Amino acid sequence: LHALLNATETDFCEHKGLGKAKFVQLKASLEMARRFLKEDIELGRTLDSATKTRQYLSAELKHESNEVFAALFLNNQHQIITFEKLFYGTINAATVYPRVIVEKALTHKSAAIILCHNHPSGITEPSNADIQITKQITNALTILDIRVLDHIIIAGNQTVSLAELGLM
Repeated sequence: LHALLNATETDFCEHKGLGKAKFVQLKASLEMARRFLKEDIELGRTLDSATKTRQYLSAELKHESNEVFAALFLNNQHQIITFEKLFYGTINAATVYPRVIVEKALTHKSAAIILCHNHPSGITEPSNADIQITKQITNALTILDIRVLDHIIIAGNQTVSLAELGLM
C-alpha cells in the first residue's frame, strides 16, 4: 500500500487499469485524509490528546521517502501556533541545526515545541544521533524558557515518543 500511495504518476499508470484519472483520485483521497486528521488538531486548538498529535504528525511525515525533521510550535497553553518542516535529508539522515530551531521558536513566539521526524526505513527505534540532537535542542531552548515536550519518530504507521521512552 505504501508503494502504491507514493508512486509517481508514471509508475502508477504503468499498471493495467490504472490511469491518470485514478492517480488524481488517489492523490485527492490522500489529501482529504490528511485534512481530516488536521481538523482535530487545527491551529489554535489545545493539544489534549497524544494519540491525535501522533496521528497528525504521522499523516504529515509518513509518506516522505527521505528523512524530514519538523516541529509543532506551541503557545503557553499548548495551542498550536504552526507546524513547520525544517530540514530535509536523505533516505537515512537529515542534518539538523539547533540554531535554526531556536530562531523559528523565537520568531513564532513559542512557549513549547514538539519535535518530530520520520524514519523512511520503517524502524522506529531512536538512533544515538536522534537522542543527542534532542538533548542539544532541549538545552538550547531551555535557556530561553522554551520547553521541548517530546520528540516523536514516525516510521510507516508506527510512532515512538522519546519522552515516553525516558530519553529526554
